[in-house]
Amino acid sequence: MTVRHVVVFRWNADVTPDDVAAIDAALDALPAQIPSLRGYHHGPDLALGEGRWDYGIVAECDDVDGWRAYEQHPAHLQVVTEVLRPRIAERAAVQIGPAH
Repeated sequence: MTVRHVVVFRWNADVTPDDVAAIDAALDALPAQIPSLRGYHHGPDLALGEGRWDYGIVAECDDVDGWRAYEQHPAHLQVVTEVLRPRIAERAAVQIGPAH
């Protein structure tokens, strides 16, 4: 069963374009370091509708164990702690399975 982890963020008011570029670079490096990732997509919101967040990530793993390995991987935890968390005002996440 494929597990998709979807997370969205609203940034702190002082986040700059350079901060977002650093976030992009840090996230770009994760798939090569975390074997359980099967797909990994991230980026700023395209501003196409109402109720938007600033940034989103979709991580795809083969199963729940793969998702747990991603969530607990030291490289992921380092990005969360050092790069993301200091810039986040709000966060929401959901894990979903295969399409119905």
